Amino acid sequence: MLKAISNTSPLLYLYRIDAIDWLPKLFDEVWTPETVCNELRTGRGKGYDVPDPDNYPWLQVVNPKAMPSEWLALDLGVGEIAAMALALENPSRIVLLDDMLARRTAQVAGLQVWGTLKVLLEAKSQGLVNQIKPYVTKLGESGMWVSAEVKQRIRRLAGES
Repeated sequence: MLKAISNTSPLLYLYRIDAIDWLPKLFDEVWTPETVCNELRTGRGKGYDVPDPDNYPWLQVVNPKAMPSEWLALDLGVGEIAAMALALENPSRIVLLDDMLARRTAQVAGLQVWGTLKVLLEAKSQGLVNQIKPYVTKLGESGMWVSAEVKQRIRRLAGES
């Protein structure tokens, strides 16, 4: 089975649509850097509806040994940089990222990238859900911007168009 490294946003959005528990069903292991846990804890401390990483025993905190200095100049968050750096050190793992710049940077670095929408597609293909359309709708209601074109493409890929 697959192994993953997650940034903050996939954890956040999957939590908000009641799908975060799909991750241990789709992946043997899910790692996240401490910086991601810190971002989530900060959000919880401010009263935001975000997951508490301590509530998910399958979520393992693993930190990268080094951070590529050229990424520090990009407009990326510390969680994104740490998740991508960890993926560089463990290239067989899928890195879960939603931010477009982070995704492009990771792809240029040769990393295998999934976003939250790809997780939904995989959940359907693995039989965890019958339809992803309601989850795509919930993502929009939870603050994730998804264009009409992308929604249509995702539904088509899921065989729901």
